[in-house]
Formats: sequence, C-alpha cells, structure tokens
Amino acid sequence: MIYLDYAANTPVREEVLAVFLETSRQYIANPNSSHPLGVLAKARLDESTQHMLKMLGASEYELVYTSGATESNNLAIKGIAEKYKNNGKHIITTYLEHSSVNGTVAFLQNAGYEVDYVEINKDGVVDLDHFKELFRKDTILVSVCCVDSEIGLCQPIEQIGTLLKGYPNCFFHVDATQAVGKIPVSLENVDLFTFAPHKFYGLNGCGALLKKTSVMLEPIIHGGISSTPYRSGTPVLPLAAAMEEALSLAIRDMDKNYIYVNALNLKLRDAMKNFPKIRINSTKNSVPFILNISLPGVKIPAFLHELEKDEIYLSSKSACCAPNTVSRPVYALTKDRKAALSTLRISLSHLTTEKELEIFLDRFAECYKKFTL
Repeated sequence: MIYLDYAANTPVREEVLAVFLETSRQYIANPNSSHPLGVLAKARLDESTQHMLKMLGASEYELVYTSGATESNNLAIKGIAEKYKNNGKHIITTYLEHSSVNGTVAFLQNAGYEVDYVEINKDGVVDLDHFKELFRKDTILVSVCCVDSEIGLCQPIEQIGTLLKGYPNCFFHVDATQAVGKIPVSLENVDLFTFAPHKFYGLNGCGALLKKTSVMLEPIIHGGISSTPYRSGTPVLPLAAAMEEALSLAIRDMDKNYIYVNALNLKLRDAMKNFPKIRINSTKNSVPFILNISLPGVKIPAFLHELEKDEIYLSSKSACCAPNTVSRPVYALTKDRKAALSTLRISLSHLTTEKELEIFLDRFAECYKKFTL
C-alpha cells in the first residue's frame, strides 16, 4: 500500500496511542467532579492544556476542546457573529477555506450577514490591497486559513493581523489545521486559532480552538460550563493528553520532517515536468506537504480508481468536499474551470519513502498514458 493522502488524515503515532491508553486507565473520573478523583483528573487536564498553550506561544489564550477542527471553526465563526452582531454583520474570508469555514459563512449569509471574498494573487497569496478595500466599520470577522488544504498555499497571517489593528471591532480567525505540527505558526494579532491533532499523527475525534481570553463567544453547544463556558460536554482527558503528546512530538520533529518532505516534493515536481498536459497548481508559496496538479479533460475518479487497483491512495480535493465539483481554491487561483474540475492532491509525509514515490510515479505514468492519449 502507498498512502499519499496525509492532508486528509494521518496514522496515529504509537507514543500518542500509549498516552491515550495510559491516561484512560489512570484517570477514571470526570474532570468536573468535585471529589478527589475528579480533582486529580482536572489537574491532569490543566497540565496538558497549559503545556499546549506554552508550546504554541499562546499564554494570553484559552484552549477550548472540541470534537475536531470543523466544530472549532463553527464555534469560532458562529460564536463571534452572534456575540458581536450589534457591532456589525460584515465578514471577510477567502475561497481557499475548508468547507467547515465556507459552509459556516454561507449559513450566516443566509441568516442576514454580508460576506466578501478577498481575491487571490497569481502566486496564491491573498491580495492585501483588496483586503484594505473590503474593510468596513461594520466588519466584525476576518477568517483566513494559515495553509489551505487543497493547494497548500501559505498565507501572510501576521501581515493580515497587522492590517486589522485599525479595526477594533473586527476579530481575526485563522484555521491552522494544515499548519500546526508542520510549519512554525504565530498567533501574533490573531484572536481565534483552530487545529486538530489527526493532521499531525494524533487521534481523530478531538480538536482545539484557541481564543484570546478577552474574546467572548456565543456557544453552539449548551448544557453546562464543562471545562469552559464556551463548549459544553464532559472533558475527555485521554484525548487532551494524547493531543498534547502528538503536538509535542510534531514540534520536536518539525524541522527534520520539513527538510525530508521538501526533498520529496522537489523530486515530485521535477517528475511532473515529464507530463506535458499536467498543470502544477501549487506555487512557491505552498508548503511541501501538498502538491496539487490538474489533468484537464481527464476523468479524475477513473484515474484515481486505476491507481487504487495497485493500492495507491490519494485525493482529488479535500476529503470534506462534495465529489465531482469544482475545486474552489484551484479556481480562485487559476480562474480556469477545466483545471479546477480535474485536480489531484498528492499529500506527503515524513513516512513517505523514496521507493514509494518511485513506484507511484511509475504507475502514474501508465495511468497518464491510458487516460490522456
């Protein structure tokens, strides 16, 4: 088997799984319980929380545990929109966002909020001049991903945050799901920050929203304060401890993994030059973990199915996107509908071997001949 879909999900590390099991056995009480066992569980939860905030340089933030990045994005966006609607109902975002952001924004638009989408330059970076044009006195939220999940485009988060300094009623949300654990991240001038550990070899079913302590949110799940007033539900200590372990290991190995994956990416890009009909969509501003290409005129589901016969697995778009639809990020970048309808996303990992990449490229060449001639 050759797995090249790490942007969708990563295999859990043994160390992370071990922490989950050990914590599950050692701490059996609800962290909200007032008896001694609950107090011990709460202390362990607080320990994991504070360690993660320290690793991310987020001392002025509160960590809200969620079921994943989708819930975190929903809570951040809906929470701000509802809590601060008296200050305005204007939102700015991009076409590069994950469906959990775009879908949430569309929901709010149907509820009477105004939404503007900032343009993308040819190099894949958001147009900062266009951003300035879109800002209004009633803008309450800007939501921009740190790295998008289909092309891997990395955005100038610190610069965008600096632009927002002149708008005290506007909050800045960053979906960092494809960035945390892979590249250095900064929370400078960021109000809300989301991620999930299953993107960096942690467990599924958990996620995090970091919010500045001064920022208020309207909850989307009600029924008790739990570990925070912003998200009800019994705190799942084993998942929190496992997330802490996954983050710690990812940050420890970040530089080494980046260098290795970057070399694989360069090899992959060089190989793609041998296929004249292929368009490489990922730009110089894309992280090396994702290489997005287009094969105009090719039936991508059939192409993927052919690779799957040899147990080679990759994606056409984000796993959360509807099939047989245009890739919004690719269309935003290229303005080419044919290119946006025929995308392949190859996502790499430090677990990807050079031998696997060679086998993939050989099989890819056979499929290319079959579907393009």
